[in-house]
Amino acid sequence: MGEEAAGFAWKAAFGVTFRTVLAVREFRALWAAELLSQVGDQVARVALAVLVYRRTSSALLAGLTFALTFLPSLVGGVVLGGLADRYPRREVIVVVDLLRAALVGLMAIPGVPLTGLCVLLVLVTLLGGPFKAAQLALLADVLIGDYYVTALALRQMTIQSAQVAGFLAGGVLAQWVSPSGGLAINAVSFACAAALVRLGVRRQPVSASRAGVVRGVVPVSGVAMVWRDTGLRSLTALCWLAGFHIIPEATAAPYADALGDDTAFSVGVLMASDPVGSVAGALLLSRFFSEAERSKNLAACALLAGLPLLGCAFGPPLPLSALLFATSGALATGYQIQLNAAFVNLLHPDAKARGLGVLASGLITVQGLGALGGGVLSDLVGPERAIALAGISATLLGVRPAANWIRVSRKSALEQRSSGQRH
Repeated sequence: MGEEAAGFAWKAAFGVTFRTVLAVREFRALWAAELLSQVGDQVARVALAVLVYRRTSSALLAGLTFALTFLPSLVGGVVLGGLADRYPRREVIVVVDLLRAALVGLMAIPGVPLTGLCVLLVLVTLLGGPFKAAQLALLADVLIGDYYVTALALRQMTIQSAQVAGFLAGGVLAQWVSPSGGLAINAVSFACAAALVRLGVRRQPVSASRAGVVRGVVPVSGVAMVWRDTGLRSLTALCWLAGFHIIPEATAAPYADALGDDTAFSVGVLMASDPVGSVAGALLLSRFFSEAERSKNLAACALLAGLPLLGCAFGPPLPLSALLFATSGALATGYQIQLNAAFVNLLHPDAKARGLGVLASGLITVQGLGALGGGVLSDLVGPERAIALAGISATLLGVRPAANWIRVSRKSALEQRSSGQRH
């Protein structure tokens, strides 16, 4: 254990690259498993949209089905996120993935009634809450310091790439296999991800204090824990601004139409701009900014992320619009990665999963709500104004939590400095 800690310290001093992070066997397994299931998830989302639309010919029902792949996650994260604090986190991940594989496998059976399909989908999405809580908590157990931040950057880049690849693959598969076949692919991806984690990650024993929870000690809920702490509450509010940042991607098709260029290529360019910007933001963050600089600029980046979207109100040409989307995506990703690291640092080791369950599942939920709200607002005021309103709303609603976070971080820095002087 001493040699491992020394290795982390050496890399922190001389810089952590993606290669050094991938050299950590347990992270490599977690990363590969998430990448695999992300591609499967996107294929399944396309398959579900096609399946529901073919059965009902209703764009509304197809959209609501898509929303069901996001919205129940918050309940799962809040109610079930603490499981990964009570039980070994690796086992929680494996069991949840196997359950999701079984549920999606049932969805893939041809002829399942639409009501049954929706019930199964809600259950699958509910399980995403405890899965994400366990995964992020285990990642924080495996990696520390700059290793953790670099891992988050790599994770963000590959998740964005996997989403694009998954949507493209889903579109191609929709032409060649049935929607049920796409769901079957997702079920297999969950099973394979479970195997990767089971074989590639060492079992993390439950600490004595965490074991006490299993023996009957009732823990403070994740929501209460986050709400009572000013730092956690402020970071959560800044994280959930992503509900506004996703609106450009969600309204790309009507926005392209408003620009007079509603070809599939133009819509694809706009939808890809935010993920491309996110990849660039993650890369720049991890390679060219120190931990101190990232922490110092967290609040500023959170407030700036929405401002490029104001330019969309004027309906700029496609290349400039894509650049605005990408710039917003880069800033949003930059602050979200550092925010996650700061959030973990504020959590007690025995409560990581509860806190991260609230943060991560809430993030997924607000993105689903943002996508729905963006569509409604686009119909009311036009996509250009809807995107601009999303940008300014993100900035204005972020001012108070950003100010609170700056105050908390400065107080923490002063206390650390004072403590260092006394010693």
